[in-house]
Amino acid sequence: MAKNLRWKVIVILGVIALSVWSFYPPDQKIKLGLDLKGGVHLVLRVQTDDALKLETQTTADRLAEQLKTANIAVSAITVTGPNTFTVSVPPDQDAAFRNALTEVEVNYDRSSGTGSYTFTLKPNITVQLREDTVNQALTTIERRVNELGVSEPIVARYTAADQLLVQLPGVTDVNRAKEIIQSTAQLELKQVEQGPFSDEAAARAGYGGNVPPDIQILPGAIEAGPGLPASTGYYAVRRVPAVTGRDLRTARPTLDENNRPAVSFSLNNDGARKFGIFTQANIGKQLAIVLDNRVVSAPQIQSRIDDEGRITGNFTNQESQDLSLKLRSGALPASLSYLEERTVGPSLGADSIRAGVTSAAGGLLLVTLFMLFYYRLAGFNALISIAINLTMLLGLMAYVGAAMTLPGIAGFILTIGMGVDSNVLIFERIKEELKTAKGVKQAVAAGFDRVLLTILDTHVASLIAAAFLFQFGTGPIRGFAMTLTIGLLSNVFTAYFVSRTLFELTLSKRQVAKLSI
Repeated sequence: MAKNLRWKVIVILGVIALSVWSFYPPDQKIKLGLDLKGGVHLVLRVQTDDALKLETQTTADRLAEQLKTANIAVSAITVTGPNTFTVSVPPDQDAAFRNALTEVEVNYDRSSGTGSYTFTLKPNITVQLREDTVNQALTTIERRVNELGVSEPIVARYTAADQLLVQLPGVTDVNRAKEIIQSTAQLELKQVEQGPFSDEAAARAGYGGNVPPDIQILPGAIEAGPGLPASTGYYAVRRVPAVTGRDLRTARPTLDENNRPAVSFSLNNDGARKFGIFTQANIGKQLAIVLDNRVVSAPQIQSRIDDEGRITGNFTNQESQDLSLKLRSGALPASLSYLEERTVGPSLGADSIRAGVTSAAGGLLLVTLFMLFYYRLAGFNALISIAINLTMLLGLMAYVGAAMTLPGIAGFILTIGMGVDSNVLIFERIKEELKTAKGVKQAVAAGFDRVLLTILDTHVASLIAAAFLFQFGTGPIRGFAMTLTIGLLSNVFTAYFVSRTLFELTLSKRQVAKLSI
């Protein structure tokens, strides 16, 4: 055997060995998609009005703080809708008030009435904020399900502008997954003004029943002591937070001083600066750690704190892990509602796998009969290259972590057809070369050389189509595109390199006057 041919055989055997190593055992190394493994299919709607209302409320609160700092008295600031708020202004403060609106009027249109002004979020800002809210929700949910350890989750935009598709293959604890996905996890650190109180009425009574607009009454936990269950109480806290979850760098589960589950967090540079100034100015006062408008703990500030903190409470180990996961992934910008929920059972997936394997085996059998009947002994060459192609396809899918889906099985079967098509092109070209009275070896070499550009041309065109399917398709379509792409790449190698090596190997052993093709 020639040295060059020996190296070709070694390369082919090495590729086969690596491919088998990559996917064997298949039940452990080949990931299955939702339609084959079972799991949860969810369609969610992002309540974008929540984000508009939060933006409007935040703007109104900032305006109130700005007016208070500038000693401009207004009668009331009231949020009247998701994107509107009104300000009642005494006549003697009207000029000073309008001069203070430079920042607000960047995003809001102002219309005047009798003794009041109405501010409405500008239409282009409204559209952009809704779009940003959906995109942020998609990114946040994607981070959360990735940290759940789900194999090949799918999080994508759905049919309507405010809808999202979430598919979680292999998930069995559906309620936990839904709770983690839909929890807003909005963290705020606020100053406690009064409390805790036993009920909301007592908290309001602390202000004579008239709570100032810059104060919130929030429910929360009152810890009774180590090992004792916490009771529910109410706190009066400042409405504007010192820092929020947007200032977080990371969060992780830990233990408190009593070895109970807790969550520690660290702040980014800007958050650490703001928190350091805030804690320095409020030593001895209580700090409310607020999660989704509920005070989970209210420790006393003992000294200046910069970039580290800890959230304590009556957490279980699982709750502290879930809370740290949600804080790391970021807060959802708006609440979610479920439009559709389907659970795909693993038995249905097993039936799909069985049907896919049966159809692939049936297709391969028919191809075998055709190739042997039409090309006789040369048909074995094509069958070996197709078998190696399928082995490489499984190995590459397992190596890159691509999930096998039902459309992916269709791509798998299509790969068999592409392998046959490439070998037919090669064989027909060799037959044409044989008609020119060339020797067998020269005809084989010329056939492969002249058909290479044709094979590359057809495969590149198919790869472009697969790229568009992967870019613009959703879960099942992307699964098909991934399988098709890997199948195309491996088919170029097997149809040209492997098939040619098999011909050369056969012809190197003996003198062949006539080729069985």
